Amino acid sequence: MSIQQNLNNIKATLPPQVTLVAVSKTKPVSDLMEAYNAGQRIFGENKIQEMTEKWEVMPKDIEWHMIGHVQTNKVKFMAEYVSLIHGVDSLKLLEEINKQAKKHNRIIPCLLQIYIAKEETKFGLDEKELEEILQSEEVKQMDNIKITGLMGMATFTEDQNQIKQEFQYLKSIFDKVKSLSIANCQFSTLSMGMSGDYQLAIACGSTMIRVGSSIFGGR
Repeated sequence: MSIQQNLNNIKATLPPQVTLVAVSKTKPVSDLMEAYNAGQRIFGENKIQEMTEKWEVMPKDIEWHMIGHVQTNKVKFMAEYVSLIHGVDSLKLLEEINKQAKKHNRIIPCLLQIYIAKEETKFGLDEKELEEILQSEEVKQMDNIKITGLMGMATFTEDQNQIKQEFQYLKSIFDKVKSLSIANCQFSTLSMGMSGDYQLAIACGSTMIRVGSSIFGGR
């Protein structure tokens, strides 16, 4: 099936409150343009350099989401245009995003990444670290970021029960922090679910899914 057909099939199954991020990492601009011409406007990349190269040549009404692990020294390359940074997992990274956003007179939306998987290779904060960041005086002083929600990646496993438990755990944390009143936080986005598990993620309360291979084919 074509990229357009894949997109249409996925969008037809999504509830209205769920946002689709087309994960376009490693894919050529021609593939992204096919998705763009089919109406897709939100693309997710995991390498800042590749995302910047695509941003430079593609239409300017696209929202670019940084979905990979972010190194602080690379933030400056995307601060001018990035629409949402998914994987924020430290106060140090938030400080750098705030600093670079200020240079461009922007407020950059961020999701805090929570560690929910049973895998050492995944990044993220635990509940205590999340609490410490949200209650820190430093965050309250950051005028150029907005924390808009949480993100998490489930374990790469066939065990649907385990994945479900991890998604439910993330949703429970999201529900807890949603009610907090913090100046530059507005918890409206729960980003969880990828090609293999997004339907389960939606059933568990996800409001944003990151889908790559089901749209563009395997890498």
